[in-house]
Amino acid sequence: MKKERPFISIVIPTYNRPDQLAVCLRACSRLDYPHDRFEVIVVDDGGLTPLDEVVKPFQGVLTLTLLRQENAGPATARNKGAIEASGDFLIFTDDDCAPAPNWLETLAVRFAASPDSAVGGETYNALTQNLYSAASQLLVSYLLAYYSGAPERVRFFPSCNLAFPAKPFRDIGGFDLSFPRSAGEDRELCDRWQHRGYRLMYAPEAVVYHAHHLTAKTFLRQHFHYGGGAYYYHRLRARQRQQPMKVESPGFYVKMLAYPFGKIPFGKAMLVVPLLVVAQAVNAVGFFWERARGKKRMTGLQYPAI
Repeated sequence: MKKERPFISIVIPTYNRPDQLAVCLRACSRLDYPHDRFEVIVVDDGGLTPLDEVVKPFQGVLTLTLLRQENAGPATARNKGAIEASGDFLIFTDDDCAPAPNWLETLAVRFAASPDSAVGGETYNALTQNLYSAASQLLVSYLLAYYSGAPERVRFFPSCNLAFPAKPFRDIGGFDLSFPRSAGEDRELCDRWQHRGYRLMYAPEAVVYHAHHLTAKTFLRQHFHYGGGAYYYHRLRARQRQQPMKVESPGFYVKMLAYPFGKIPFGKAMLVVPLLVVAQAVNAVGFFWERARGKKRMTGLQYPAI
């Protein structure tokens, strides 16, 4: 007799992006996984646009719950969805992402093999003609490759394609709400998860397509916020481990600038590399800006995120 597939909860935080959310839900409705074995929980983080009409067309197709909260940021929204979830496993994605049809099936296979492990999938840029979006996704991909070393020692995955067994996720406290924006809280959670003795696996076959449209202005803002998130992450980690903050070696930046040439056509890589330089410069500004401010938490936040 074939073993019944695990029941899975997909948690999607959203803020003022109804059109993108509709695309995400449409992709969820097309997942090649028994629809009675997963649910979708959308958490509206205090957006201005009511989402009832957005989710209504999918409620007959999906087991779908819409939750609302005052604007408190995506970490709070994800934790709220996780508290309400019924699944044995929690899978997080973003409202501007579209999972591939086999996404849940491939993650379920991973969980069957290692039910106490967290799993991070692969994220592809869906806006291939947008250089800013391409540069941001390449930078995330580089960080994953750089910090991983080996699949069994992966350091972190972005929250747009990240899955956990539900009970251990709740036991360790979920996402840390002290992070001021959607930047760094996923890295901190993955670090804490591994520090507690749990395993974090890489599943490149579990794919989501990320359609985060960026302009020059939003690109700069995004990486400024990433820098601030990096400061909070390193400060928290240093305190927990009782170690000083560490800075990256020059080799980190040399490898970063070479990375695009092995991933995209040469001509496009030549255009992307200067954006990576700019991103790192703005990231540094954000890091030291937050260091100077020294605040533990800010409220009323939006999503600049990955």
